[in-house]
Amino acid sequence: MRKIVHCDCDCFYAAVEMRDNPQLRGKALAVGGSPTSRGVIATCSYEARQYGVRSAMSSAKAAQLCPDLIFLKPDIPKYQAVSRQIHEIFRQYTALIEPLSLDEAYLDVTDSPYCSGSATLIAKEIRAKVREQLGITISAGVAPNKFLAKVASDWNKPDGIFVIRPADVAAFVTQLNVSKINGVGKVTEAKLNRMGIETCGDLQAYSEAELVKTFGRYGTRLFAVSRGVDNRPVQTSRERKSISVEHTFSDDLVGIDSIVERLPVLMDELRGRCRRKLDGQRFVTKRFVKVKFFDFKQTTLEQKTGAIAEEWDSVDAYRVLLEAAWGREGKPVRLLGVGVRLNDGDSISTGQLPLL
Repeated sequence: MRKIVHCDCDCFYAAVEMRDNPQLRGKALAVGGSPTSRGVIATCSYEARQYGVRSAMSSAKAAQLCPDLIFLKPDIPKYQAVSRQIHEIFRQYTALIEPLSLDEAYLDVTDSPYCSGSATLIAKEIRAKVREQLGITISAGVAPNKFLAKVASDWNKPDGIFVIRPADVAAFVTQLNVSKINGVGKVTEAKLNRMGIETCGDLQAYSEAELVKTFGRYGTRLFAVSRGVDNRPVQTSRERKSISVEHTFSDDLVGIDSIVERLPVLMDELRGRCRRKLDGQRFVTKRFVKVKFFDFKQTTLEQKTGAIAEEWDSVDAYRVLLEAAWGREGKPVRLLGVGVRLNDGDSISTGQLPLL
């Protein structure tokens, strides 16, 4: 039986900014791009959320919802420094840490000798130290596995803690709404609701075979987590599966010619990022493009790398993909992205070329 703590800072970027400028406290604050230049909200204060402002929302829409919203540009180096301080506190209790982002991580404290081995007391101490030493708040969830710990950390946000003990798992998941399952988005939730499934308890009425038939391999995941089962270990390192670059444009790109004109710059950035990020043991298996249209609809298209003579970074190959992706809607474009998928580092298939 594992003891997992999921820690998640409360409105992290905004919290750091309010800490450093107390005059911002209690105000509707958003960290992100400008509402006049295609900006997007990275995070916002809870005061802003009362107006309906949310992460990933366009800054222009956020400004409409909350006319008094204060916008700040992200200071990523500062947030990274605070994140390192948070992880120093985590490491006082365990070396088994799986970062999910700058402000979020799983901790496996199963064998931790601290706090008499109590995961709940460890989570309380971590929260207290983050508040006292760093001046921000962090919410925590404590549970026997990663799925439940993540659900629990969101249960009493902000600045809260929630514990799901092993003996309480069955009763807890029975009432848990399926929207709380990681990977269940609006489309999957609507599909489940049409089947009469609103809670994990409802899901338990279906066999694994039935769920796999309806949802593919994800059906196996639904079958397990609806019963509170999640055997994934905390992973202290994550292997990069893709590398990409994206550009958001201040003015919509109209027509395929204006879109293709941007491709060489994107490709130069992608090549540079690949040179910096790859370790010489990874190989490109696919190339892909991403197109986001003016109305925020988006599409992606990918292609396996071809014959041995073909370079993965062929501009012509990316142009063909880009034209096909844009042709799905044929509308003005606000964002373009290009990238590569990578192999697992253990095998090399015919036709894969090293990024050297």
